[in-house]
Amino acid sequence: MMDWIETIVSRGIRRPGYPADDWVAAWALERFAEFGLHDVRLEPVDLPVWRPVSASLEVHLDSDRATSVRVEAFALPYTTPEAAVTAPVGREVVPGAIVVPEYTFTELPQFYVRDLAKAVHDPEGVFDSLVQTLPFQLDYLDVIQGAIDGGAAGFAGALTGVPWETRDYYVPYDAVQRDIPAVWLSGGDARRVLALVDSGPCTGTLAVSSETGPAVSHNVIGTLPGRSDQWVIIGSHHDAPWASAVEDASGIALVLAAARYWAGVPEEERPHNLLFLLTAGHMAHAAGTRAFISEHRAMLGDVVLQLHLEHAARRCEVVDGALVPTDDPEPGWWFTSPGLEGLVAEALAAEDLRRSFVLPPEVFSPMPPTDGAFFHPEGVPLVHFLSAPMYLFDSADTVDKVHAESLEPLTRAAIRIVEGTAGWRRG
Repeated sequence: MMDWIETIVSRGIRRPGYPADDWVAAWALERFAEFGLHDVRLEPVDLPVWRPVSASLEVHLDSDRATSVRVEAFALPYTTPEAAVTAPVGREVVPGAIVVPEYTFTELPQFYVRDLAKAVHDPEGVFDSLVQTLPFQLDYLDVIQGAIDGGAAGFAGALTGVPWETRDYYVPYDAVQRDIPAVWLSGGDARRVLALVDSGPCTGTLAVSSETGPAVSHNVIGTLPGRSDQWVIIGSHHDAPWASAVEDASGIALVLAAARYWAGVPEEERPHNLLFLLTAGHMAHAAGTRAFISEHRAMLGDVVLQLHLEHAARRCEVVDGALVPTDDPEPGWWFTSPGLEGLVAEALAAEDLRRSFVLPPEVFSPMPPTDGAFFHPEGVPLVHFLSAPMYLFDSADTVDKVHAESLEPLTRAAIRIVEGTAGWRRG
């Protein structure tokens, strides 16, 4: 499984519509065929592509143009593609000005999540004291809406509250076009800008250049017949914000491992028909999941379980401003439909998947924060595994961040959950 992950990551950035993502979809299709899956195919998914070219912010004191700071930046996805805006610069949203707000990741005490959970597997007893750093603020998809509503000329988010030095922050990722030039600044660069802003009135030029347009990606699909006419869908997504080992090369590996296992099980021992799905465009508002549902809505009433597997993540600590992987997994969220909680809890305990929560699908929002979320309003029973390490949307998501020790236990737990659906029917 680690070999698969390294192969995927080696292709480079896998954003929707990028050549590396297309390569990985074709490569996964070959693996499905190699394992002996049936009806192996690619299904097209229309989505928008976004490619950043350059971004920068230059600020000078109004009283002394020679006192200035120029920094490179990372454009927010799908914001104004071409602009060079010159305007006053400040910390607060002011009509016609460039705003530089400081941004801090959310700290989530695990005892709070435990109180929301239907079951936990915490044999170490760490949830009393463990605090998880999430890779976002809770309004992350609307992070620039306040600047837009307030008439700001531009947005330069200051990542001063991110625990390591980076500007490579791929948020928001819903592929919604937002008509404002917007960038992320690394913490160190932002502090230089803000120090100048705090010393007196300033003017700045925010320059961005990116490319956007339509693209066609593909969902990767393969099936296996089982002993019932009902279905289990096992899925993840194949695109990513960067070369991204955890998000979601690890999820691809989990689906491939499940496919290879079930391909070796006789048809009469598979509890249901199985469909393996690697979707396109998670970073474009789950475009592939939405396309699959639209194309295959007629089968959804016969789906007894949609099992989604994302992010086998290693917990990191920040030491001297650098991310340092630990031996521990990041806490795992298992978003589980009512009635399935006992089955999932038993699988987690049997495979000793420590630091795991069994949670209602709507515990944080109307849908689970997963690539498979759109199955939920369709009424499909689901079990969605996901973890949210602080580096999830950053180029720091490298192979050393995968919690390799969890890959096989996660695969076995997924097998146990599917086996537990034997005899189930819908409709």
